[in-house]
Amino acid sequence: MHLETLDLRSRRLPGLIKAGLRSGALLLLVLGPFPAPAQAHELGKMQVYADFLKDGTYRIEISVDDEHLAPSDAGGPAKTTRYGEIAGFTPAAQEKFGRFLTLLADGAEVRFDGKRVEPRLSIVPPEPGGNPLPGQIRLRLAGSIPGGARTFVWTQAAKVGSYPLVLQNEGDESALWGWLEGGATSPPFELSKAVIPPTRLEVVKRYLVLGFTHILPKGTDHILFILGIFLLSRRLKPLLLQVTAFTLAHTLTLGLCLYGIVSLSPRIVEPLIAVSIVFVAVENILTPELRPWRVALVFAFGLLHGLGFAGVLSELGLPRGEFVTGLVSFNVGVEAGQLAVIAVAFLLLALPFRNRAWYRSRIVVPASAAIAAVGLFWAVQRVVG
Repeated sequence: MHLETLDLRSRRLPGLIKAGLRSGALLLLVLGPFPAPAQAHELGKMQVYADFLKDGTYRIEISVDDEHLAPSDAGGPAKTTRYGEIAGFTPAAQEKFGRFLTLLADGAEVRFDGKRVEPRLSIVPPEPGGNPLPGQIRLRLAGSIPGGARTFVWTQAAKVGSYPLVLQNEGDESALWGWLEGGATSPPFELSKAVIPPTRLEVVKRYLVLGFTHILPKGTDHILFILGIFLLSRRLKPLLLQVTAFTLAHTLTLGLCLYGIVSLSPRIVEPLIAVSIVFVAVENILTPELRPWRVALVFAFGLLHGLGFAGVLSELGLPRGEFVTGLVSFNVGVEAGQLAVIAVAFLLLALPFRNRAWYRSRIVVPASAAIAAVGLFWAVQRVVG
């Protein structure tokens, strides 16, 4: 639909005026009263502000005051909207705005690249130390921008007369604004590259690489632990049993940490990871073959390493709209890195030398002693540092 048809007279608005619009007071001075609504009685007055953030989310706030709201049209208990309940609705706010905000929520339609999304609804609490205008309330519609989306379109189906619509990409110094008639659809608003989240395929590729490179070449401590597991077993089956236990354990704690269920300081986790390297390497020297408790021990140490992975992934961040995709992809990348370490070690050491009588004395024991020494150095360094 063309701009002229929508009667949306767009222009660039300085940040100072936009801030004034948000307060509601300057709006009356600059823009004047709303044109008469299409309905026989006036439902009220509102302003809509849509912000698109660099974390891949959007936030739309509908600001309403009760200056011209008739109690019969506006107040009363809020009903369940097509998007669900409105969170944070106090009884006092419902008394003034319940029906009207239900009407606005049901009439709101959010589209990215022509596809409708379902936002979360909530009442915006007053800012700490703020002085909201008496009788004013803000309804927030929020959610994740679909991966790769480039345009945004807003519709308010309720016949509420004309209202100002303000749109802004985070990081832009100015905002696009104009008047929109109730029931009309805005022209497409172009999202900036800074706020467009990656597509699912892009997330998979990125976090697979991040997981793999966290092991090779960056994860020296994890590499030494995997080599420590590898050195004790000449046969493939016992080796895979240990690797499977390690994988299950670190996958468990990685997920629990990122969902906020488990948390442990890196000052504790990092020295313990170094100790796990020492323990496995020393056991290789003292024990000539795999014992039943070895798998349980590797599982326990895998829980520690999962906490280490979680710390790294927390620093990297996960896209909100593709949290699970990023988590799974990172973990798969980690597994690929671990298997690559085992494959190289198997080809260079086990395959040509494992059947030699001197394999243990010349390869397993010296290599394990070196790994234990490095692990002990790291443990002391991480405790002291």
